[in-house]
Amino acid sequence: MKRFLLTMVLVGAVLTAIAQSTDSLQVQLARKWANSKTYSLKLAALMPEEFYDFKASPDEMSFREQLLHITDNMTWLSSSYLLVDAPVKRDEKKKLSKSEVLNIVENAYDLALKAHTKMNAEQLDEKVKFFAGPMTRRQILLLMHDHKTHHLGQLIVYLRLKGIKPPTYVGW
Repeated sequence: MKRFLLTMVLVGAVLTAIAQSTDSLQVQLARKWANSKTYSLKLAALMPEEFYDFKASPDEMSFREQLLHITDNMTWLSSSYLLVDAPVKRDEKKKLSKSEVLNIVENAYDLALKAHTKMNAEQLDEKVKFFAGPMTRRQILLLMHDHKTHHLGQLIVYLRLKGIKPPTYVGW
């Protein structure tokens, strides 16, 4: 009987460890990131190309600039702090077509997804020098989520100002 109980406790512990490793915060964030990529591409695709330079107000970024700002931030954070190799920098002076912007959005999300899956728990807890003060890589990963969410919210407003209904939100 003692052996049976000990075996059951060990099996329970192993199953718990497996469940935690396959459904960790990191795994959940990666899943959420993949959903956000799909949602972001839908948002970007809905805006007609002739409105990509639309600004909600004169002192705001255009729809195109918002998308590129999001992707530049993802690329910068992923390659500077989250252990992913930096891609070739884009020519920031070139005016990009809608299809080029969509391609950049897709590639930036893919790059940042590597950051979600590449680091182990120890690396996520490492502190790095950041302009806002020392932060862990985990904090920077969460910052990247906050930043893109902030700007996606602005893009939703841009679409609505042009009479375009945004896609239904998918959180998970």
